[in-house]
Amino acid sequence: MIATQNKTSFAALNPRSHIYVAGHRGMVGSAIVSRLKGEGYTNIVTLTHQELELIDQQAVRHFFKNKKIDFVVLAAAKVGGIHANNTYPADFIYQNLMITANVIYQAFKSGVQRLLFLGSSCIYPKHAAQPMKEEYLLTGKLEPTNEPYAVAKIAGIKLCESFNRQYGTRYYAVMPNNLYGPNDNYDLENSHVLPALIRKYHLAKLAARGDWTEIKKDRSRFGDIPDDFMACLGAICKSCGHDHKLPDTGVKSQPAVNLWGSGSPRREFVHVDDMADACIFLMNREDEVFDSLFADNRLPLINIGCGTDITIRDLAGLIAEIVGYQGDIVWDSSRPDGTPRKLLDISKLEQLGWKSAISLAEGIKRTYEWYLAQNT
Repeated sequence: MIATQNKTSFAALNPRSHIYVAGHRGMVGSAIVSRLKGEGYTNIVTLTHQELELIDQQAVRHFFKNKKIDFVVLAAAKVGGIHANNTYPADFIYQNLMITANVIYQAFKSGVQRLLFLGSSCIYPKHAAQPMKEEYLLTGKLEPTNEPYAVAKIAGIKLCESFNRQYGTRYYAVMPNNLYGPNDNYDLENSHVLPALIRKYHLAKLAARGDWTEIKKDRSRFGDIPDDFMACLGAICKSCGHDHKLPDTGVKSQPAVNLWGSGSPRREFVHVDDMADACIFLMNREDEVFDSLFADNRLPLINIGCGTDITIRDLAGLIAEIVGYQGDIVWDSSRPDGTPRKLLDISKLEQLGWKSAISLAEGIKRTYEWYLAQNT
């Protein structure tokens, strides 16, 4: 059973609650802050990376010692797609372990009884039965391409579980599937599949109509364009028969957008506004709900998803249609696919009374509108 020592009543949030959102500039953190403000919470504590380095144990200790905090949302993390995880495994495991351990431990030391830790569906085994239930954690091998990140997130879940059992805290760990939306990472080297597709198609569409000015504006706003994709853009622009003073890429072939893998893996995508809604819904559950859910030493783990998935190939077609890209798509099967399927079992969350409200098509439309607005 969950320990009862030191357990105090903390029924739910109230407008006077002091809520620390770690990672408030990220996609999830910013959505949660926006939602909290919209619901009338005024004591929201946020600090930039420059103001508080979460890897620095002493700095985190000083922060919690000198700031009144009632509730913590731990949304800060080093994140990225397959390429980034493959390239920087040491960074992903070290930074995420340190952030997670520092924040959870110092929150406990300062008396915080409620905490929401955000993880990822990559914590589940690569070949887990579908849809993935919370109890499948640690029942098989992880996907090798993001194992370091997943191990750090599993450590965070176990920290929550251990403090709950030993000290009677009520720390949730929530595992969303693939998130997308405003303030996502659109870096073409390190982003996840959905934002990468939006940007690639948008740039290719601009190149097809020779709008190099807008391409430069996009590069200024969302970061450098890798040389191989810059070459693709050059080929597209040259194919329209006009001189746009592009760099000499030497590419003369028919332009196309190249994508990793076969396109066969299936993924579930959740709009970040749905994620924020689910998090605040859980933050407001009564103590008795928490204790009932996680009695008998069950992991304090809840999946957050929409309940449906889509192949990457179909996703690519849907995004191309929404963005208005009409060129070719070439799949590079020499590149890794990652986990074959990742669909979450969300029955626990649905039994509590929450369901996703934003469809994938509508969510992508909203996201692309936000993306366009950043370049105006």
